[in-house]
Amino acid sequence: MAAYLMADVLPEDIEAYRASGYLEAAMATAKAFGGIYRARGGETIVLEGDWEPERMVIIEFPSMDQLLAWYSSPGYQEWASVRQGFAPNSKLVALEGTP
Repeated sequence: MAAYLMADVLPEDIEAYRASGYLEAAMATAKAFGGIYRARGGETIVLEGDWEPERMVIIEFPSMDQLLAWYSSPGYQEWASVRQGFAPNSKLVALEGTP
């Protein structure tokens, strides 16, 4: 069953974030675990409630196990610290899909 990483990430310096190599590295490490980017920084429109995400990213993985294996992998964790340095208020959620 598919699983999704949903992240609300707003780097404090978007140009330095892009130049850091994080975007390419995150995509490559996710791909190694079957991850496919479904959305990355596109327009968001709030339809209800007071949650106003800044910059949404959605990555689909074949399973929750693969999502968690990617997130905890040394290859991604090295880059997670880079993301956290540029976007310390990041919010990440793992969501299991439907059968």
